[in-house]
Amino acid sequence: MTTQRVLVTGSSGFIAGYVVDELLRRGYEVVGVDNHSKYGRVSKSYEHHPAYRLVEGDARDSAHLSDILSGCDHFIAGAALIGGISYFHSFQYDLLATNERITASTCDAAIRAFEDARLQKVTYLSSSMVFESADRWPSFEGQERKIKPPLSSYGFQKLAVEYFAHAAHDQYGLPYTIVRPFNCVGVGEMRAKSEVEVRSGNVKLAMSHVVPDLVQKIVKGQDPLHIIGDGSQVRHYTYGGDLAHGIVTAMEHPRALNDDFNLSTEQETTVLELAERIWRRLRPGTPFHYVCDEPFEHDVQRRVPSVRKAKELLGFEATTTLDQILDEVVPWVVEAIDHDLI
Repeated sequence: MTTQRVLVTGSSGFIAGYVVDELLRRGYEVVGVDNHSKYGRVSKSYEHHPAYRLVEGDARDSAHLSDILSGCDHFIAGAALIGGISYFHSFQYDLLATNERITASTCDAAIRAFEDARLQKVTYLSSSMVFESADRWPSFEGQERKIKPPLSSYGFQKLAVEYFAHAAHDQYGLPYTIVRPFNCVGVGEMRAKSEVEVRSGNVKLAMSHVVPDLVQKIVKGQDPLHIIGDGSQVRHYTYGGDLAHGIVTAMEHPRALNDDFNLSTEQETTVLELAERIWRRLRPGTPFHYVCDEPFEHDVQRRVPSVRKAKELLGFEATTTLDQILDEVVPWVVEAIDHDLI
């Protein structure tokens, strides 16, 4: 039996790094495409794997993607301009314009490859931010079309990705699966080259995501710890390895065809609870004190997914607990800080 080949755009990125590992573990050949615009060139554990090939290129180059896709069975569309919450408020136009160009190029190339008969499906990485305007929880698949559209340009663009997937299927028959990762936490999140510095109390952060930012502030001795907003924001922090398992399962599962899935842990945690857990790991025996800073405009108060559909149709569950995640990620972040990577 011929080994199936998967194209992953944005393959050197954060979530995609876990996805490539999962694909290789399952025996796929993987072609990665990345232009290294976010982090620069980074070393990945799989870069010398015999079944992995990296092509340096821009996902906006549709002709180039078409050439690569001609030899692929699956396409995981992961390339995007993406970052933590500071991205939403610093690159409003770029998040919309750049990502729309990436998405259109992705679909153009995939439509051509599908018409040539080898490509089976595109698996699109959307986001929990499509539910930004939700007023009822948990957010279920289909709710994104019943509520008001997202207010942030990032959330709006991620919703547009889903519309691209539906439209390419409706007009050209291009098969798809949409996956929505919720609050990925893992190793490999570094300072982006274009990251805007934001002051949080006495510490300047190149804002990425909440776990590395909290670790950085605590390691640098901030006391009381500065929390963005009042800390009551609810999140479902999901391990990158679990998300990769869900994404690849959705890619290959027959019941995922032309459907969409929330991928998330069921464990609900507030930002304040997360901050205190990290504090206890890094400063045991020291009383936990915190102060609240002004929240960002688009700091969603609740991101609570329904995970029932993924469990029932795909058999997928995110099983890694928050404590297990922090046991792995916090030491990695501390080491990254020591090497000035964060």
